[in-house]
Formats: sequence, C-alpha cells, structure tokens
Amino acid sequence: MEIETKIRQPIVTVAGHVDHGKTSILDCFRGSSVQEGEAGGITQKISFTKYPLTQIKRACPLIEKHNIKLEIPGFLFIDTPGHAAFTNLRKRGGSLADLAILVVAIKEGIKPQTAEVIQILKAHKTPFLIALNKIDTISGWHTQKDKSLKESIESQALNVSQEFQEALLTFQGALSQHGFESDLYYEVSDFTKRISIVPCSARTKEGIPELLLTLCGLSQKFLKERLKISDEARGVIIEVKKDKSMESIEAILYDGELKEGDEIAIASFNDLIVTKIRAIEEIEPLSFKYKPKEKVTAATGLRLHLTNKEGILSGMPFQKIDNDLSVIGENFKKELSHAIRLDKKGIIVKADSLGSLEALLTLLKQENIQVVKASIGSIRKADLISAKANEETNPLDAIIVGFNVQIDEDIEPGNIKILTSDVVYKLIENLQEWRKNKHAQIEKSRLMELAQICKLEILHQHVFRNLNPAIFGVKVLAGKLKTGLHLIDEKDEKIARVKSLQLERASVNEASEGQEVAIALPGVNFERRLKESHYLYSDIGESQFKKFKANKDLLSQSELRALQELAEIKRKTKDNWGI
Repeated sequence: MEIETKIRQPIVTVAGHVDHGKTSILDCFRGSSVQEGEAGGITQKISFTKYPLTQIKRACPLIEKHNIKLEIPGFLFIDTPGHAAFTNLRKRGGSLADLAILVVAIKEGIKPQTAEVIQILKAHKTPFLIALNKIDTISGWHTQKDKSLKESIESQALNVSQEFQEALLTFQGALSQHGFESDLYYEVSDFTKRISIVPCSARTKEGIPELLLTLCGLSQKFLKERLKISDEARGVIIEVKKDKSMESIEAILYDGELKEGDEIAIASFNDLIVTKIRAIEEIEPLSFKYKPKEKVTAATGLRLHLTNKEGILSGMPFQKIDNDLSVIGENFKKELSHAIRLDKKGIIVKADSLGSLEALLTLLKQENIQVVKASIGSIRKADLISAKANEETNPLDAIIVGFNVQIDEDIEPGNIKILTSDVVYKLIENLQEWRKNKHAQIEKSRLMELAQICKLEILHQHVFRNLNPAIFGVKVLAGKLKTGLHLIDEKDEKIARVKSLQLERASVNEASEGQEVAIALPGVNFERRLKESHYLYSDIGESQFKKFKANKDLLSQSELRALQELAEIKRKTKDNWGI
C-alpha cells in the first residue's frame, strides 16, 4: 500500500507598488477572524500570516458552492514590506514564494515598483496572478454583493463598462510589453500561457472570494510536486529581532519538520553557523501571536531561540543537520554563488538581506551595471576601501550603493559617492543619473586636457602694473583660466602666456567662471596693447575646435558662446576655419 505524501501550504507573496493596496487585500483575506484588540486589527508589521483551509472556505463560499475539493492545507502569506525586493526571498532552487499575487490599482497601471516586481518574478519563473484592485474608483461603479464578480462586471452601466474595459486593455497592453499575455480569470483556458487578472476592491470586498478561488486553483493545478513535504527540514532566516531583553530569529520553515533541541546549520558568507534550537514558537493562524511548540511542520512562520546567534544574516538559508556537515556546507556555497554572481570589476553593493541583495543584483544586471563586491549589512570602512581602489581604475565605479541599509558613523566618504534608498528603482535611477553626470565630467576633463576654453573680461579700473609683467584684473566669463594659458585678443593677435594668478592676494593655479582675479602677463605693455581691448580668449587650434564642437553636449552655455565667438574671430582671417 502506497503511503500518501503530505502536502504543505503554498507560500504566497503579496507584492506591488506602494499604496496600490497590498496590505488591504491581505486584511480582506484575514477578515473578521483577526481578534479584536490585536494592535487595532493588524497595524504593525507582520512578516507572515498562516491561513488555514477552514478560513479559505469561510472567506470563499464559492468553493463549497461549486463542490471543489481542496487538497492544500491552507496558505502561508508573506506580507511584503514597501520595497519589492522582498519578493525575492529565496530558498534552494529558486524563489521562496510558490506563488505571487501582484496588486495593481486599476487606474494607476504598471508603476516603477510594479515593473520591478514583474522583472523579479520573471527572472525566477514564479507563477503569479494579478489582483486588479480599486475597481470601486471607476466612476459610477456599482458594487453588487448578491452577484458573482463576472455577473457584476457584465451588468455595469455602459459608460462604467467602457471605462473599466479601457483601463483593463491599457493594463494588458503594458503587461504584454513585459512579456506576459493576460485575460480576466474566467476567460483563461491555459494558465501556463496567460496570466489571470482578478478585478477586485479591498474596500468593498468585491472580487476577494474570486481572488482566493483563483489562487486555490493555481495551487492545485501546478504546485502538487513542489508542495510535497520531504524528510529534510529546511528554511530561511527572515529577520534577527531584538525585543526588550530577548533576541530571537524570525524564520520560515518551507520543508520538513523541526523540533526543540534539533541542531541546524545556517549559511554565511564565511564559515557555516552551527547552532541548537533552544525553543520554537510558531505563528498562530490569522494572528501575529506566537505559541510555544515542541515540534513544527512546513510550511510555517517561526520564532527560533538559538544557542548561537553570532553572525546570522537576514535571508540566509538554514537546514537541520541530519547528514554530513561538509555536504550541507557545499550545498550552501553553491546556493550563495548562484544567488550572488559578481563581475571582475564594477560597483560596491550592500543590502539588508540575501533576497534583497539578489533582487538588486538581478535588476542591476538588467541595466548592464557590473558589480565587483556585494554583501549584507551596513556600509562599512571595508566597503569604502574597495570603492577607493575603484577610483584608481574606473571613477564610474567609485560608488557604494546601499539598499535599505545604514551607513556606519565612522565613515568619511571623501571622493566616494554613497547612495542609499529603501526603494530599489529609485536607487537604480539615482545610480544611473550619478554615473551619467560623472561620465560627462570625466569626458569634459579629458577634452579640457587637450585645450582650455576661456573668455576673460578686462577690468580696466584694476591695472596694478603696466609692464614687466603687466598685472591687471580680469573676470572669468566662460570656462577656466589657468596658468600657462596662451591668450589672444578680439583681433586674433597673440598677447602672452599667463605667468601667474592671484585671488584675494593669494597665488592660485586656476580660476573658474564668475571669479575675479589679478593676472600677470610677461612681455606686455598694458597701455599700448590692451587699453582699447575689452576681452581676451584662450588660443585654440582648428583641430581642437572641431573636437569641442563634436562634444558640445559636454560644454556649458557660456563655453559654447565663447567657442562661437572664437570661431568668428578666427574666420576674419580664414573663412572656413573650423568648418
């Protein structure tokens, strides 16, 4: 007689753009079962919600109505924080989430964070469905609780139906640009080829039973093999929490069985962390309260009290030690090397957990940004040293990018740029903007090494010495004035090479646009040569002018004007100069 393999709950992540209604939809699922007095109906951060089969049936009467036999014991929902990288909580062989609900506000469509989630789900081949939320915001939408969602959609007034269809088609078009074809859930015949869209409203609860029903259907159809519980207890560290005097580890057990006293191995970037479970607490169904347990079975949310907590990092996988520790170590090494693939050169990246780090690396790779070093935790001196080494080889890589992390207090960045954010797409946008500006700055420096654009206004009221050398005041109108620069006047007559500069009685090597300085020109009689002149220019050759012209996007408006004036001066003696 064949022993029936036990099936665990599918792990479902709920993700989407901020304010599109992720938490509201989860609150709809949890519904009235959440006990009164539990922090005002779940207002605090919950990492996961255990959602039993009894609650699925209660929240979705359609299951009994259509006589559907559910084999899954329930769901374990992961309540993602505001940043989408949490979607990428990983386990061995892929994403920790078996399924994802992508929440999109119907009138908002695909926002940057939504696009980010889609890219991560696509990269990890995580099946998902769309909760097209806030249908009640469509003008004139009539919520009909006595009808099914399909009947409600089909019985809306003509103008309401047109607005709904328009928003739906716009969204489907945007989704197809990301490589996914989609249909309303009741029109999908092949779930492997099309994404199900369930219109709903977390406010009125319309469409919530259909959302649960679709989730159950997808789980039963595609996840049976994935959900079989094995003998190996495996999980993922979610967070290291410090509550008052106690430190505990929040974790998800996604396979097997764990009990008090078990020895576990936790992955690390260095040596394996080996520790014993002193006590286990399991999340209670539809609650954020934990209950002490001697033994727990996957899939479930846990609070672990361990004998050794040193060096444990968020997002790291763990496994019960049942076999050779070196084999477990090798497996973890392979897993981490798969999650964190680095380049021989590139920027420095930090993140708050392994999942976040991998998500960030995935998205940076899609933007063709190379990463030489990546790790978990705050930005430290060691990261700064790595970035400073980059400054020598490629200044574009002299940057540290931190996702959802702190900067250590003793850090003095100097020339190193540090960018942090708790929103991935903003972080990448800011990184690209900084690199673009830095690239332009580098290109301009290279250009200016060949020649210098400079226009000066002679300050006739500040002549300090007439000759040997002539010393007088000038104002820099464009570009930079440097010692050693060859100057010409408005008639293209060579004046002299700048011997020295003084700014507020101190010697300087250069002066920038807007500054007034005293300039020393050897071999020049000011009265004779410059009394009638108003402006001086740096003397540049024809080939240099052409290079400047080809890179005019690197020049400021004042530099471009000075360049044009120089061309006009030169063309008085040679018509086609610089053309």
